[in-house]
Amino acid sequence: MSHNLVMKHLPGADPELVLLTRNYLELERIPLSEMTREEINTLVQELGFYRKSAPDAQVPPEHLWAPAKPPEDASERADL
Repeated sequence: MSHNLVMKHLPGADPELVLLTRNYLELERIPLSEMTREEINTLVQELGFYRKSAPDAQVPPEHLWAPAKPPEDASERADL
């Protein structure tokens, strides 16, 4: 239930967290196979992902781009 966090199950692949830019460029891969669920939840929180109270809950504006920073000129380019 974290905003901007998508889980994809790939059969046979070791679990890893892939961090992407808002343009879907890969920043980093973090292996998760040696981590517990609690450690993964802590990691996601430390990375700045916003945890929603319910799957359909509204996300506060300051967290819409989290954990990435919003584009500097987002208001000027809203029509793009």
